[in-house]
Amino acid sequence: MTVLTEAGEPLTPPEDWAFLPAGDGAITKSVKAKGATWIVQVRRGRREISLGIWAEEAHVLASRREVEGKRSTPAYARERERDLALRAARQKDYVEEFFTAVVRYLDFHPSYRQEAELLGEKITAHATPVGSGTVARTERIPLVKRAEAAVIAWLRHQTTAYDSMNIARIKGQRREVRRQLAAQSVELLRAYRQGREIAENCPLKRALRTPPPLTLQMPPCQA
Repeated sequence: MTVLTEAGEPLTPPEDWAFLPAGDGAITKSVKAKGATWIVQVRRGRREISLGIWAEEAHVLASRREVEGKRSTPAYARERERDLALRAARQKDYVEEFFTAVVRYLDFHPSYRQEAELLGEKITAHATPVGSGTVARTERIPLVKRAEAAVIAWLRHQTTAYDSMNIARIKGQRREVRRQLAAQSVELLRAYRQGREIAENCPLKRALRTPPPLTLQMPPCQA
């Protein structure tokens, strides 16, 4: 592996160092506490993704033994089980909360209540899985804004030609295309919000005919 500084200068790790790939936070934290480390990161879009760290091989091996020893105890197993159950409960609550927020944002006419719930299921199934990286997983904006952004994003991919567009690599061009498509999506929702008759060739109507990727247990929508 070639390690470069932010300035692009190559670095050679000491001979008694080893690379620890990212993925196990407990081991990484333990290694960092033992001494000096080099953090290896790459930039993807606006995000910096950690690939792992370089550190003394002795520290890496010792940390692995310590963490694996702790994880082999009955006490750790019980703690892990409680933690997983808590996470699952929190995820279930959030899925239901997000689904309700999406349906409220859709604000479909009562005659399209069934369509609102079906669309809410599809968007929620796509947006809420842990680790999906979608806007629904961020806490930087209010829930209502997350729901709105998730609806617009889903409509952009499912009811427009966005995924097959050849967008010029000009600064701001993709943002402008998304802005235009978002306006189209809002207009598409207007007919459902007003209770107007929907044509058979409506792109949203066609998209709703596709089964959702997974089954979610959703709360009944509030009138």
